[in-house]
Amino acid sequence: MNLGAFLLRRLWQMIPTLLGVVLLVFFLFNWVGGDPAYILAGKMANPEDIANIRHQLGIDRPMWEQLLIFVKQILTGDFGKSWSTQESVASIFRTRLGPSLILLVPMLVLETIVAVVVALIASALRGAVDRFLMAVSTIVMSISLLVYIIVGQYVFAFELGWFPVKGWSDDLWRDLTVYAVLPVLLGLMVSIAPSLRLYRTFILDEISQDYVRTARAKGLGEARVLLVHVLRNAAIPIVTNVLMGLPALLTGAFLLERFFAIPGIGREIILAVERSDFPIIKAATVYVAMATMVVNLVGDLLYRWLDPRVHLE
Repeated sequence: MNLGAFLLRRLWQMIPTLLGVVLLVFFLFNWVGGDPAYILAGKMANPEDIANIRHQLGIDRPMWEQLLIFVKQILTGDFGKSWSTQESVASIFRTRLGPSLILLVPMLVLETIVAVVVALIASALRGAVDRFLMAVSTIVMSISLLVYIIVGQYVFAFELGWFPVKGWSDDLWRDLTVYAVLPVLLGLMVSIAPSLRLYRTFILDEISQDYVRTARAKGLGEARVLLVHVLRNAAIPIVTNVLMGLPALLTGAFLLERFFAIPGIGREIILAVERSDFPIIKAATVYVAMATMVVNLVGDLLYRWLDPRVHLE
């Protein structure tokens, strides 16, 4: 199947998936989420106030009409206004996406590079070095991110004064080099360990294959065998793991954003959950679902690029 036909087929297949997500989100928020009018009106509201709020929100209309409004919101990208702040939901996502990406893109890139390099070293050396790295990874994974944040802020920000405890600015370079450094380092301390263990398994599986023994028998150096042959064949599961984490960029590392006062999407979603701000929560749910489908499509294309033996079907 050629690339154009494959893309058209996959895009067509996304439509029923997205419709399923839309229906699921709509009925969950309408049946399980409770009546938002009571949440917005407060405990002391009278029936007249609740009726007015229901009319303003449009939730007094028939169910099918509310569903059409929700579909229209998705198609236009206009999810209305936040119930708490009256700010446009589209504006919230547009302004909060930048800080989340500034924090999480460097974290994802550094995590992938460091984990792959260390996994190659551990797989090549084996023995005591490999066991030591795996033991350290297990210990690091056993500690909560919250502990790293509290200790990191106290030691590196409060005691040593190397980084600010919290804050953000409108300058990209200042955010990258000042405010995002400590959150990224603390996030890496947690995220590298599981990735390292996983990538080491992928690489060890490839090292035991016959083609590796053949390459070594031909006199190829160990570095060339690992970097050219082993890493290329282990790249597909590694890419899969990386792509699975991409939709999380939309919601962000909410703990890091919350404790370092970073105005990202993750922090905004946590605040929306605390306030029962349904427009923001519904928009985030739909956007994450759409991002997941797009990432899966990009992953299939990358598999073909990494391994020409993979067929697009």
